[in-house]
Formats: sequence, C-alpha cells, structure tokens
Amino acid sequence: MNLQVMNSPFNQEQTESLNRLLPTLTEAQRIWLSGYLAAPQTIASPVAAGLAVQNTLSSQNEVQTATREVTLLFGSETGNGQTLAEELSKKLAERDFKVTLSSLDDFKTKDLKKVQDLLIVTATHGEGDPPDNALSFYEFINSRRAPKLKDVRFSVLSLGDQSYEFFCQTGKDFDKRLEELGGERLYPRVDCDVDFDESAAEWIEGVLGTLGEGQQAKSAGETLLAQQQAGAGLLTEEQPAYTRSNPFRAEVLDNLNLNGQGSNKETRHLELSLDGSNLAFEPGDSLGIYPENDPILVDKLINEMNWNPEETVPVNKQGDILSLREALHTHFEITRLTKPLLEQAAKLFNNNGLKELLAPGQEEELKAYLEGRDVLDLIQNFPPEELPPGDFIKTLRKIPARLYSISSSSKANPDEVHITVGTVRYNAHGRDRTGVCSGQFAERTQPGEVVPVYIQRNPNFKFPADRDTPVIMIGPGTGVAPFRSFLEEREEDGVKGKTWLFFGDQHFATDFLYQVEWQKWLKESILTKMDVAFSRDTDEKVYVQHRMLEKSRDLYQWLKEGANVYICGDEKYMANDVHETFIAILEKEGGMSHEEAEEYLNDMRRQKRYQRDVY
Repeated sequence: MNLQVMNSPFNQEQTESLNRLLPTLTEAQRIWLSGYLAAPQTIASPVAAGLAVQNTLSSQNEVQTATREVTLLFGSETGNGQTLAEELSKKLAERDFKVTLSSLDDFKTKDLKKVQDLLIVTATHGEGDPPDNALSFYEFINSRRAPKLKDVRFSVLSLGDQSYEFFCQTGKDFDKRLEELGGERLYPRVDCDVDFDESAAEWIEGVLGTLGEGQQAKSAGETLLAQQQAGAGLLTEEQPAYTRSNPFRAEVLDNLNLNGQGSNKETRHLELSLDGSNLAFEPGDSLGIYPENDPILVDKLINEMNWNPEETVPVNKQGDILSLREALHTHFEITRLTKPLLEQAAKLFNNNGLKELLAPGQEEELKAYLEGRDVLDLIQNFPPEELPPGDFIKTLRKIPARLYSISSSSKANPDEVHITVGTVRYNAHGRDRTGVCSGQFAERTQPGEVVPVYIQRNPNFKFPADRDTPVIMIGPGTGVAPFRSFLEEREEDGVKGKTWLFFGDQHFATDFLYQVEWQKWLKESILTKMDVAFSRDTDEKVYVQHRMLEKSRDLYQWLKEGANVYICGDEKYMANDVHETFIAILEKEGGMSHEEAEEYLNDMRRQKRYQRDVY
C-alpha cells in the first residue's frame, strides 16, 4: 500500500522517496527498519543506535546464511582473472556465503565431486590455450577420470581478445565440459573482450542474483552501521583508489633509447612518477598503460570518410560525448581488425565485397585479411556508403591497456616506476606502421607529459620469499625487465643469494640492455652468474637456449638444489624453445624419459618453482 500525502506526516518529496523504497525491501530489511525506528529516542549517537538495532535483529534471528557452498576457481595469466575472482569472493562473503577461492591448479581435483556451486573465471592464452595455472585442471576435467557432477550448478566467466581466432576458447571448453559431466548451468557463460569491465560486472551481478534467490542477504544493519560511523567521522577518509578503471595520470620523468647507434632496434626506458598515487608494486608486477592513437592516422581516417572532426559522438553507455577526433585519438581502437568488427561493419557499409569476405567458406581468406590491417584499410578496401560517424563509432571497442613488466624496485626508486618498451615498427600492405603504445613513447612522448597508468598485480610471477632460494632468470630483449626489478630490490635489501641470468639480443655492441648494471651486480655478488647470447654477432645464430645447453650440467644441479625458474618474453618462439631446452637438459643430465621430464617441470610449476611472464 502506497503512502498518500494527505494521510501521512510526510511532505510530497518524502512520500515519493518512501514509495520508491518500500516495495524494494526484503523481509530482513523491513524487520531491521522496524527495529531501528523502535529504538529508544534517547540514544545519543548513530553508533549507539546501530548497536541497538543489531541487538533487536539478533533477538529476532532475521539473518539466514546460505545453505550451499560456493567454489570459486580462477585461471589467470596476467592477474585479471584472479582480481575478478577475488572481487566476487568478497561480495559472496559479504552475503554470508561460504566461499572456497583457489586457482584452478591449486584446487584438489578429487574434491570436484563434492562441489555444490562452481564458478570459474578464466583467461585464454596464446592460440586458445589455458593459462599456466589452469593446465592441470583443464587436462583433468577433459580426461576419463573426471567425475560425473551430481547436484552441481556452475557458471563460467571467460576473458579473451576478439582479435585472436580462438577467442575465449578455454572458458568455452570449461562451460561445455561441465555440462557434459552433468552440471547444471546456474547462469549463462559470459565471454569478455579486452575491455571486460562492464561485461564482467554484469556476470558478477547475475551470478549473485541467482545464488541469492531464496537466500537472505547479510544484515543490512551492519552496512548502515558502517555508514552511520562514517557520517559520525569515525572512519578516516582515504586517498582515491587508482585502478584499471580509474588510472593515475603519471608524469614522464625520463624517456631514453637503450640501444646504441646503428642498432636495428629501439628499446625505450621510461621512468614515471607515482608521487601522490599511493600505488604500490612488487617485482614481477606489471604497469598498465592506456595509450593514444597516432593523430596522423586519426586524421587520415576522418578525411577518408569526409567526416567533420568536431562533430560530437557518444563514447560510453553513460552518454558522455567527445569530438570525433578526440574520441578516435584517445578512446577507440582503430589499429586492429576483428571478425566481430567486420560483421558489424558489413551491416552498415552495404558493400558486397565485404559481405563476400564474411561468407561461409571464406574463413582462410578472412583470417589472412585481418592480419596486419587496421580500420583505415577497412574503409579503403571496402568503401561504405554515406555513414554517420556516430553509427560507425558504435562498432569500435575501447583502446585496451598495454601491460609492461615493471623494471624497477619501489624500494630503490620511491614514488617511481620504470618500464622497458620495445618499439614496434613494420611495413604491411603498403604502409609503414608502428605499435600504438610503443610508437607513442618513441615518437610523441616527452618528459613532463602525463600518461594514464595503473598497477597490475601478477601473482603468477612472484619471486621466492625465501631469499636463500636459488633463482634462474631467462629474459631475452625486453624480457629482462622484471629481473632488473628483482635485482634492484635485492641490492636495496642487502640480499646476496644464488642468482643466474640468461640474456640475449642481436648485437653485443648496440643491444646489451642495462649492461653497466648487470656488471655492477656481478661485481657485488647480487648477481652470481650471467650468460649472454647475441644472435647476429656470429655466422650461426646463437640464442639463450643454446647457452643453456652449454651449461646443462650446472643448470641441472641448480634445479636439484631447489632453484626457481623464471621466464619472461615472447611466448610463441622463445618461451617454447626454452621449455624444450629444459626437457632436453632433464633427459640428458637426469636420465629421464621425455614424459618424466615433462612431469618434472609440471611438478615445478605446481610448486610455483617454474613461472612464466610471456606475451
């Protein structure tokens, strides 16, 4: 029954507010409110009132806890999946659900048959592969040993990148397999692109809503009590939290080219100020950066379409608007094509050639077309009919953040963060092109300018807490970045343990990144051993894996002594070659079969002794 102004002591505005609120209250909230209103008026403070309400609620036993248990598992390469899982775990705990949170690999597979509500958050890596910390679970659940799931409900959140052929494949595989094993889907799988915030939030709220059906939420009294305490000045005001969705604008302090004159490469060393951000990081973490598109490319695109650069367009669901030029410069991705983008463009362009490219049977042609082309190529190759920019903007996704391994220690460089960026330049389809972020740093970023940044924790690339643990580091090129961070921190802490670095690049004279620092650390015994490989200095190309084979006996001895192995850099070639080299060393020096060597490394991975940060 709605309140009417004529028969209540409330004015029109209060009545409307109450009529909007009352129908939304749960039974627990109604009881809490009645207890609050019934509390003695002599209570002196909001805190005391809150305590009185809590006592009322306790006596009436209005809060019920969830009867089913939630198992929340994550597979994460860069940390995004783990962060989302931790966020959901916190929200479930606030609603009095009993939650088990674990990486997929750390979860005991024998307990799968005991699970009640199973939630999986997983990334997809490389060519549709599971992340490293999901491999064992993935293999188990797809094996004949996987149990039939009785009375198990599940839901999957899958993270991926639509520019890859096997978009969100790991999540799709988990979703399909759990259903095959007899699980009941409690909420539909959601596949997220690189701009995952809104999609992930919708999945989290959907899961919470489904799990909460028939359950009563955690006491509203505690929430209101916290609000009352804040209003009474009992909670201190904190600094703004700078995150992926709220980046900090960091000033560029320095921007140097690490390569010598005559090098085929350009590697930028950037130092950025974190002063006032309250951001913290550890060796192994990454810095997320939101780049801007090349303004020359933006202007070419606008001119090609005869658009007005000052026309305003919406840039998000909230209705915020920017000029077309600013939106394309700072907000939308225009340097990479995806199949979903082409499918949406085909509906707008009314171009028969584009429709033919997307037709069944043209999969290989489509795959070849997507490689190395951008939005300017698209509109030049398949000119659209007259197209309003606002309509076309809706087909584009936001510019995704770029992640770079941090190459400095916060202890050695307070209020700063350093990164090591290899500039990407290439010619494709008749045009010279540059990487979005690396090109920005190489060509358009000067000291004093600011860039939006955030810290990306990487719990899957953490150096040992025991400083006496031997550490083997393999990082060719810019892959050496996290090891500079690690050794800087050890120097600052005065730690001298066994450390061995393998580094490689093209030429000793021009490409020996951070050479002076490695030599200093060798002299001070911060770095115990270093082996280098410069592939273009000899007739036969020599890479880090060749140096590893040359030192196979010593490497095997370090592994037997409990050494941790860290690999950073290119996944497709280097990381795979290094992995196979470790297999060969274990076979040669340890007398193992190929299968035994694989299991040895798998066991190291499960023990967190074999970690990779690859891209």
